[in-house]
Amino acid sequence: MQAGVYEEHHILFIAGKASHGFGEHEHLAGSKLLAATIEEGNIGIRTTVISNWPEDDSIFDNVDSVVIYSDGGPGHPIMDHLESFEEVMDRGVGFVTLHYAVVVPPGEAGDLFLEWQGGYFETHWSVNPFWTTKITGYPDHPISNGVGEISIRDEWYFHMRFSENDGELTPILTDLPPEETLTTRDDGPYSNNPYVREAVLENKEEQHMAWAYERSNGGRSFGFTGGHYHWNWGVENFRRVVVNAIVWSAGVEVPPEGLQFSPIDVLELAEFIDDPNPEDWNPQPIQDMLDEANQY
Repeated sequence: MQAGVYEEHHILFIAGKASHGFGEHEHLAGSKLLAATIEEGNIGIRTTVISNWPEDDSIFDNVDSVVIYSDGGPGHPIMDHLESFEEVMDRGVGFVTLHYAVVVPPGEAGDLFLEWQGGYFETHWSVNPFWTTKITGYPDHPISNGVGEISIRDEWYFHMRFSENDGELTPILTDLPPEETLTTRDDGPYSNNPYVREAVLENKEEQHMAWAYERSNGGRSFGFTGGHYHWNWGVENFRRVVVNAIVWSAGVEVPPEGLQFSPIDVLELAEFIDDPNPEDWNPQPIQDMLDEANQY
């Protein structure tokens, strides 16, 4: 960092445990990669990455944004800390949730997420299919800086429950999911419901897979429903929209061209994962996917 040019900001990443197979829900690996990407951008931000919820809440005293990348639902790491974390949010600290971390139970937690980040995955309302986006247009927002087309398969949740509270919500990633995301799945708390079918199949309403939210107290938040596959962080536009958002949430100006960082290949991505590569793992199809997705 150039002395005297930037005021240093601090971002805290809270990573949950890996919970799926190799390369999926790699919360710690993904958090370390995103933190390293932000520090490489050299815009006056330092990062801290921790596993699971901190034992000492004083760690929140000097942070500008908190990023949670973890499993969610009833086992969300925030569930036992809603009251204490509300004090953090009341100070205007930024708040970012990635993938399953956007999911909390409706009721107290859901209401707080509506207040804190403007939206969340609500069971029996939102859904979690795997599908391929083709996002080519973005709003006039700092998070969009330098972001090109995102055409990638992921577990893109949609039909989020969004806030009607005071605050400014800006959809960032928007697309109309294909019909098969709903026509091939039975009803269930995460899979399908009459409300989403009406919105997508009947009304053809485009869905928002990522959004920015400016709270009434000045705090900035971001929700992102992708991030199931660790390998997708190797897609530059996919990674850029998320690191731009994290930077923005911390109150830092996003460079006009977006945060700049080095490309990363599949073997480098695998180095962030603590578990050894499976003996039968073939990285070439993943690298082929990255090469294709990075053409945009």
